[in-house]
Amino acid sequence: MSFKRIQNPPNPWRSTFVEWIDTPPPPADLEIYEEAVKTIVSENDSPDLGFRFSVNPYRGCFHACAYCYARPTHQYWDFGAGTDFERKIVVKVNAAEKLRETFLKKSWAGERIIFSGNTDCYQPLEVSYELTRGCLEVCKEFRNPVGLITKSALIRRDAHLIGEIARTAQAFVHLSIPFSDAVMARKIEPNAPSPAARFAAIRELADAGIPVGVAVAPIIPGLNDSQIAEVLERAKEAGATFAFRVMLRLPTEVKDVFLERLKVEYPDRYQKVVNAVLEMRGGKMYDSRFGERGKGSGERWEAIQWLFDVTCKKLGLNVRQEMTHPEPPKTFERPVQKGGQMEMF
Repeated sequence: MSFKRIQNPPNPWRSTFVEWIDTPPPPADLEIYEEAVKTIVSENDSPDLGFRFSVNPYRGCFHACAYCYARPTHQYWDFGAGTDFERKIVVKVNAAEKLRETFLKKSWAGERIIFSGNTDCYQPLEVSYELTRGCLEVCKEFRNPVGLITKSALIRRDAHLIGEIARTAQAFVHLSIPFSDAVMARKIEPNAPSPAARFAAIRELADAGIPVGVAVAPIIPGLNDSQIAEVLERAKEAGATFAFRVMLRLPTEVKDVFLERLKVEYPDRYQKVVNAVLEMRGGKMYDSRFGERGKGSGERWEAIQWLFDVTCKKLGLNVRQEMTHPEPPKTFERPVQKGGQMEMF
């Protein structure tokens, strides 16, 4: 596999956020690597995820969320899970072309595609590359159902397009909003849009006729668990109709990045958070078992679940996955060629 490195295009969202402990910070300029991929659709077999197929137009994520569970995947490409994940971004320039190729295969039956499942499909580089938008145009053309999850207000740009897919096939969106406190959000997810911008995105998507919900993810005990009710209330007020939650996940590399950020930004809460995670993970910082890694255990986790569920019930938010996102309708169809002949295979 070969990458083409190009210069960073001007980006108004660029942050000067850096972090270090005892020494001056190393250079961390944004580097963009253009990649022409052979395939773009990934198939998932994890029982923890409620989807089978996903598309990730980017690798790495400029949002720089300290808790991001996708950080270790960057190591497969000889990059690091820390600053490299935030500053060395791989751009799959032929994503839409490869998605079209997939849809033209006889084996594709119109299953739902999730954007992205790994790194954010609407991170700032999408402003100039428009890879997610290009893939959505392909989904619209083939009437293929989609689902999207993002923490970016940039998704508002494509509200009309996603709305068209919702009307002709099926589409839904989750906005990831773990914090209602804007100051805390900036410290833990430094380059992501503010919570207020994300709530505004929920409103605009809902106004466009798109089923939209909120992901309170991750829940970080001792840090944002007290904000769960406010996030749900503000999301409902903006037009959200469903919600889900996920407990903080800290595989080895993520743990190091997250705890370092936490110690720098919230030294007074550091031990409180660590103790709470240990309490909910049976004395460990992480439980990698399927079915367990996205939730906790014990009395404190039961209290968090109770607060989330009771608030959702009070607000009328639908958290039953089988009702919220039913099997998509069989709307998929390949375009008719000029002359009225269907594609031949």
